[in-house]
Amino acid sequence: MIVEDDERLATLTSDYLTANGLTVSVVSNGNEAIRRIPAEQPDLVVLDLMLPGADGLTVCREVRRHYRNPILMLTARTDDMDQILGLEMGADDYVAKPVKPRLLLARVRALLRRIEPDTDSPPSRLEFGNLIIDNSAREVILDGVSVEMTSAEYDLLWLLASHAGTVLSRETIFERLRGIQYDGQDRSIDVRISRIRPKVGDDPDNPRRIKTVRSKGYLFVADINAG
Repeated sequence: MIVEDDERLATLTSDYLTANGLTVSVVSNGNEAIRRIPAEQPDLVVLDLMLPGADGLTVCREVRRHYRNPILMLTARTDDMDQILGLEMGADDYVAKPVKPRLLLARVRALLRRIEPDTDSPPSRLEFGNLIIDNSAREVILDGVSVEMTSAEYDLLWLLASHAGTVLSRETIFERLRGIQYDGQDRSIDVRISRIRPKVGDDPDNPRRIKTVRSKGYLFVADINAG
């Protein structure tokens, strides 16, 4: 689903994605997007930031209550704070306008690959005390209760947890999750870590489950009671 109020841009984007094998619907109003995204559950949403009705940040925040699939924020704004706000509201990725169609298609396909079931390997399930991460269902359970996570948050948590006890650098995380090199400036990983910690019962001010290792990266601790 493309949420874009610029009719010409929406048509061009829709035609290009359709020509490359995707089924596309277009919404031009933020309020309409808030209604339709949870109802239709598209595989992915390309969301403009500046919209009539509710803006893109509001749309992202509102639909995240009932929608877990990827949201790609497409915006003319390039300010770091706008990008950070988008991630904090639940966006999975962002692309600055103007964007070349081939780059947008590549980002869309990369996000869609995250939600494709892996038919080549058996279902995986990790258990760390009261925390269960079920990769076959893409579900996180804490104290017997399912935890709401965006697809990007889940992917990051699974990557860290499946390498428990090993420090993963931001460069490694970035390349594994987004398929591009880390530029040294992007803070999306740090923002997602801050969102994940309380969801898995970690203390954001004194984390024991997901630790920041200065100048190296992040470490998922398998047994927080050890020692």
